[in-house]
Amino acid sequence: MLFTSIKLAAVLSAAAIHAVTATVIPRQAACSALPASVPTPSVSYLPDPFTNVAGQKVTTLDQWNCRQKELSQLFQKMELGAYPPKPSSVTASISGSTLTINVSDGGKSISFTVSITYPSGSGPFPAIIAYEGGSLPAPAGVAIINYSNSNMAQQTDSSSRGKGLFYNLYGSSHSAGALLAWAWGVDRILDALELVPSAKINPQRVGVTGCSRNGKGALVAGAFVQRIALTLPQESGSGGDASWRISDSIGSSTQTASEIIGENVWFSTLFNPFVSRIPTLPFDHHELAALVAPRPLLAIENTDYVWLGPLSSFGAMTAARYIYQALGATQAFGFSQVGGHSHCAFPSSQQSDLNAYVNRYLKDQTGVTTGIFRTTGNYASQFSESQWIPWKGTVPVLTAGGGSSPTGTPTGTPTSVSSSSTSAESTVTDTSTSVVVTPTSVPAPNCANKWAQCGGSGWSGATCCASGATCEFASDLMVL
Repeated sequence: MLFTSIKLAAVLSAAAIHAVTATVIPRQAACSALPASVPTPSVSYLPDPFTNVAGQKVTTLDQWNCRQKELSQLFQKMELGAYPPKPSSVTASISGSTLTINVSDGGKSISFTVSITYPSGSGPFPAIIAYEGGSLPAPAGVAIINYSNSNMAQQTDSSSRGKGLFYNLYGSSHSAGALLAWAWGVDRILDALELVPSAKINPQRVGVTGCSRNGKGALVAGAFVQRIALTLPQESGSGGDASWRISDSIGSSTQTASEIIGENVWFSTLFNPFVSRIPTLPFDHHELAALVAPRPLLAIENTDYVWLGPLSSFGAMTAARYIYQALGATQAFGFSQVGGHSHCAFPSSQQSDLNAYVNRYLKDQTGVTTGIFRTTGNYASQFSESQWIPWKGTVPVLTAGGGSSPTGTPTGTPTSVSSSSTSAESTVTDTSTSVVVTPTSVPAPNCANKWAQCGGSGWSGATCCASGATCEFASDLMVL
């Protein structure tokens, strides 16, 4: 998992400077490096997210943090390409509703703009970065940041490889596919929002969305840009919230990995050797959602387009929910799959689902029920958890000091759907209250609420800097 760094400035008295002992803030043990040659045994089911490449089981939160970093490296090495470190210079300015972002690195520079549509009021506002303007209705009180991601990395067809602003900066032969290049652009938008308070956007309450190909991009952005507070991929299908393995098992009616690499340049060419032997890929897209966890994620899907792989999305997100369960964060995870409408035409029947996640995680409203998992298809009767998720009985409870392995399914997970009609809706509301992602109290001085960790680590509530140090900068995420 890629983590934003924090600066910790020691504020010590003259006496403390000369003291023999000093306060030391505990830090996570170093993670093992990804081996140069990653084992790629054939695994027909969805790989166990709680077993690392060395075959070791994950039982603690520290181990999970290392596993997330490992998964991030695997996605970069075998599917998406390399995610560049933060560039040497980012500057920004705003004129009216246009935010201009200038980036320099390695002696080269690029510049791009995003337009912001503001709600009424004085701000600062929560916001959603919308790939190519997005397809979701603008939630009340939330700004929309229009991101022309196709300028960052072109996606006309297979001839678009290495074209766009990202490649002007890093070279046309850079390994990143368009999805990762777009995510890098989202990262720079957040840099700019932090640099320009007059943009009237709260950079700690920014979500990301996109539909179809851009929905794949939104999920990748949520996975790699840790400052994203809410990830809202819409109808992302194969290459997004669907599983490569399950899509392959469905066949030609659903888009597969071997087809998608010829259609466009969304993925790195590093992915090409695996598309004809998907079972040897040491991850799948439930583990792309794992890179978002435990931050909020609502995957919005459509049952009516077999090409998108609705059964595949249902299966992959069922598996992803076990990951959120392990972190005690099932309230932060959501899956809403509704048919009866055109591709990327958001139906009114999903509005309440969208409102719940936006209200809770971008607008900090309390008393909002999330943890939604529902479909209007009868995929639960078609999807075999015992076949695809054989590890579900050993999902750990991840804590800072250790863990245990309970059996069973997450509260509210659908195990069956009425077979009387394919349109019979199975609505599942998670009643778990183990995590309150939005703290309701203001932390004491020199402390920070979770994800904005300052001199400590933990998933629930405020942490405080150790004596003798203050938090100079706190990002809106868990920093280790």
